[in-house]
Amino acid sequence: MINRLLVANRGEIARRVFATCRALGVETVAVHSDADADAPFVAEADRAVRLPGHTPAETYLRIDLILDAARKAGADAVHPGYGFLAENAEFAGAVTDAGLIWVGPPAKAIAAMGDKMAAKALLADAGVPMLSTWTDADQVTGFPVLVKAAAGGGGRGMRVVREAAGLAEAVASARREAAAAFGDGTVFIERYVEGGRHVEVQIFGDSHGTVLALGERDCSIQRRHQKIVEEAPAVLARELRDRLHAAAVAAGRAVEYVGAGTVEFLLGPDGEFFFLEMNTRLQVEHPVTEAVTGLDLVRLQLLVAEGEPLPLAATPPVDGHAIEVRLCAEDPAEGFRPATGTLHRFAIPGVVGEFDPTKGLRLDSGVTGGSTVSVHYDSMLAKLVAWAPTRAGAARALARALAGAELHGVATNRDLLVRILRSPEFAAVEIDTGFLDRHPEVFTFLLPADQLPQVALAAALASAADRRAGARVLGGLPSGWRNVPAFPQFTRYAGTDGEVEVRYRLDRAGGLAEWSTSTGVSPAVTLVEATPDRVTLDVDGLRRVFRVHRMGSEFFVDGPDGAASLTELPRLPLPTTELAAGSLLAPLPGAVTRVHVEVGRRVAAGDLLLTLEAMKLEHPVLAPTDGVVAALPVPAGGQVDTGTVLAVVDPDEEAPQ
Repeated sequence: MINRLLVANRGEIARRVFATCRALGVETVAVHSDADADAPFVAEADRAVRLPGHTPAETYLRIDLILDAARKAGADAVHPGYGFLAENAEFAGAVTDAGLIWVGPPAKAIAAMGDKMAAKALLADAGVPMLSTWTDADQVTGFPVLVKAAAGGGGRGMRVVREAAGLAEAVASARREAAAAFGDGTVFIERYVEGGRHVEVQIFGDSHGTVLALGERDCSIQRRHQKIVEEAPAVLARELRDRLHAAAVAAGRAVEYVGAGTVEFLLGPDGEFFFLEMNTRLQVEHPVTEAVTGLDLVRLQLLVAEGEPLPLAATPPVDGHAIEVRLCAEDPAEGFRPATGTLHRFAIPGVVGEFDPTKGLRLDSGVTGGSTVSVHYDSMLAKLVAWAPTRAGAARALARALAGAELHGVATNRDLLVRILRSPEFAAVEIDTGFLDRHPEVFTFLLPADQLPQVALAAALASAADRRAGARVLGGLPSGWRNVPAFPQFTRYAGTDGEVEVRYRLDRAGGLAEWSTSTGVSPAVTLVEATPDRVTLDVDGLRRVFRVHRMGSEFFVDGPDGAASLTELPRLPLPTTELAAGSLLAPLPGAVTRVHVEVGRRVAAGDLLLTLEAMKLEHPVLAPTDGVVAALPVPAGGQVDTGTVLAVVDPDEEAPQ
């Protein structure tokens, strides 16, 4: 029996495992880095052990520290979560050698599937269909191809290469990223199938010889080869579903699999499918399987780890449809650049459950309002899952909840997710791994550009109401009131599309006497109500409610058609240091891993200057124009903060502007 479980992970997966443990009466132990000391998962554990340091290499990837933590806390079992050491055979073996229960597959199975090339050979013998694969770039016989990390998953280390000229750099880059994420830079190359769907099968095995398929998931919509929308069941013909399940079970039996695992396949447009990899752990997207089967997969993991047989003899029936989205701290419009900072508010309407199978809207989150999103870890904030009797119903409910969420302080991919869920192509199941490449329209903000002036007006009126609420003298008069009207009040804001200035004047009754903006878009507006956190406007006869949340000079406004963040600009701005023309600034904190050019070198627009690593991913820094590299102030290995000058390129005078 497991009495005290240590979770060797962080964030939402740690909270997910703790939730099942509480229901079963199992005590919990968290391990945490210094960066995570105040994280929600640490507070929820019965016991917590500090891992000194901030980065994964210093903390969550240290087998010795985690085993010491288990001994210190008196744990009798270890759950690896996903990521970090979850698919590390050495870690699994060390846990069992220490006399602890390992909540995962045997180290032998992890090792067999962890070497992806050996896994392909083993499973090919078991009859599982395979793609053409190479270990040497010189052996590649055709393009396009996909460079993949041999260890780990999550899309890290993956590169699509369409021409031979780009293969060497793609392999080198993939090796660096894989080494940083998994401690192993080995990569291989396989044929890339255009228009393919990513369909995976959840399998479960026990120590009594049973291996079952618990259904499948479609995870085709991806960014940077990482899933962001997942659903169960996949929309498939019955015969194809049966063949996928059979192939997945064959893969599990080939390695005598025990515990939760996922066999991933690439489904071609012609209906043929090919093995991609087997993940020897619980998947991020497991909640959609739980939603349609009613099973608690973590509970099954604990049961099997204790030596019990699976409590079911066949693939369970599917009830309804579930869709999950990964809400990430990133800016899709800027190449999915990760975002850091303080999440001032995190509220999603309509959630009926957290971390366990739920019929309705489920939230599995690693953060709460006030959490800090650091540069050290993955950008995923939470998973939001909607269950409904139909696929269309699940998509509609999920999109509505996302659109109404208050996500303040950190840029997220929320608008992109809503656009995807509401797109006609998603509704028609016209999806594959290239969906985002074919549909640039889903990258637009939910808030229409012509509504930004109304948002700025709402922020200004909420601010005025806040000033009057705190006024000690004549608090009943509207802000800016004069007996003889003269100039209107004005406020300038910086937004995602530049600056906007709003001018307004209130009458003695507090109504909106006049207003205008620098954009020239000023529809007829009547002020219905204004408080410091809520403004109701009648716009051309249509009433709109704006929720306003202020943090210093930052205003977060959530309206009926979308959200926006605005920064109030000072009326008399302080002088600033002027940057040299052609300066390229770090978009977020990180480390310069490679410098690809030298000072004095002539470059063309789009040339790779250097590579910045942040939040476990590589981010290329490209030349903005033709010119000459004038300065490279940060050497390889240097740490930088947001706004640090990374390079200066003197543009050619004849270069197009």
